[in-house]
Amino acid sequence: MQWNWQHPDWPRFRYRPDRLALREAEYLRRSGVAIGAARHLPDDERLTVVLELIGTEALKTSEIEGETLDRESVQSSLRKQFGLQTDGRRVGPAERGIAAMLTSVYRNHGGPLTEALLFEWHREVMQGRSDLAQVGGYRRHEEPMQVVSGPVYELKVHFEAPPSAVVPREMAAFLEWFTATGAGGGSPLPALTRAGLAHLYFETLHPFEDGNGRVGRAIAEMALAQGAGQPALSALSLVLQRHRSAYYNALEAASRSLEVDEWLDWFADRVLEAQRSALASIEFIIHKTRLLDRLRGRLNARQEKALLRLMRDGPGAFVGGLSAGKYTALTGASAATATRDLAELVEWGALVRTGEKKGTRYGLPFEPDRPRE
Repeated sequence: MQWNWQHPDWPRFRYRPDRLALREAEYLRRSGVAIGAARHLPDDERLTVVLELIGTEALKTSEIEGETLDRESVQSSLRKQFGLQTDGRRVGPAERGIAAMLTSVYRNHGGPLTEALLFEWHREVMQGRSDLAQVGGYRRHEEPMQVVSGPVYELKVHFEAPPSAVVPREMAAFLEWFTATGAGGGSPLPALTRAGLAHLYFETLHPFEDGNGRVGRAIAEMALAQGAGQPALSALSLVLQRHRSAYYNALEAASRSLEVDEWLDWFADRVLEAQRSALASIEFIIHKTRLLDRLRGRLNARQEKALLRLMRDGPGAFVGGLSAGKYTALTGASAATATRDLAELVEWGALVRTGEKKGTRYGLPFEPDRPRE
């Protein structure tokens, strides 16, 4: 017996609920902090926070699968999904599809997880794919569904999912379990436990030809949001991408047994790490939006370009700060113009200057470890 789904007790996962009790309480506490912070924002700032967090999730859940998306195209797609004005750019199917799926997760977080919804998500994520036999439906091929690595002559099988013939029955059981373990179900589970089990359960079944990871992480996000009682302002895929190798290793180890304490421990820690990142991002986005509003009409094109570049990747980006030389390279300004532009940005409170002479650097005033005003 090699895989968890081959065990006679499948899918009765075994774990100790007390091991996660403190982390479950911490998750709910932090969820309240994030929700409270968002509620106190004006509508336009709150929407900016939502779009940026969903956009980051879209980019990172795709990066986990080795797919690099265009950031601006994702944001344009999200703006369209939310009925906002866009820049009219041409958007590729991958960016359009992931934006549509994650918007659906955000909007439908409190509703039931159904087969129809899963098929809709799969069609969205697989937009533009013509190499799959089944899009928006479970896999039907007879050959084993395996996760492998290595050269063709020496493949290593990391996991093998149940045969396609049993997927509809297994998925019906999964969806029934997901409903029963929700807040209104007959066997409710705490948020971290339910999300961790749901992700592992779904990835074990691997019901689609491709896209299982992205859909599976969306299911985890849905479970976390339902546990918090609000759309989850999370950075889960950002953290999972940061720990990509460990993430795959943890899933592989958990797929060989019904004893899942170690998987739940690992997953819960990553969710709490994601919450910390999300809270930092919310604070960063709020500061960024308010700073740009305050400076509207005062920045020249060079200054705006440099500030937006500094702000683009969120807190902690551009470690070491911006130098005058980097400003020149980024904007095409002369050395004298760069010095003048940067001095104005410091005077206006848009940048903080540190160091002297060749060691002079400029950073955002609201980056981590910088004093807040």
